[in-house]
Amino acid sequence: MATFDLELVSPERLLLSRPVEMAVIPAYEGEMGVLPGHSPMIVALRGGVIRVTEGGRETESLFIMGGFAEITPTRMTVLADEATPLASLSRAAAAQRVTEAEAALAAAAGDAPEIRDRAADRLQAARAMQDAAQAA
Repeated sequence: MATFDLELVSPERLLLSRPVEMAVIPAYEGEMGVLPGHSPMIVALRGGVIRVTEGGRETESLFIMGGFAEITPTRMTVLADEATPLASLSRAAAAQRVTEAEAALAAAAGDAPEIRDRAADRLQAARAMQDAAQAA
């Protein structure tokens, strides 16, 4: 089966770099499947799970807190704000992040819209992390 090169980079390190058959990414518009030959684009990512398929089966599941993906017909580079293997997610840590994000959103109530939007995005990502941790 045809493949494309996938690179997943977080601020700390290169997490993944290899040919894959397919990847599903959490785009802001919804889940998005990427296959070899995909049209070039840059996509904003929300908090959610990236699922990687190799050899006809899912081989990797990583939770990201958001970021961007650059897609070409032969490559996808994901620049993630933060990335964690799904199996490593902590339910307690995810719950704490939701609590902190809810407090930050409440504190931003009187701030400029873009500050409130960033706080709302962080809360969405923290809730997605909590959902992913409970499902893992």
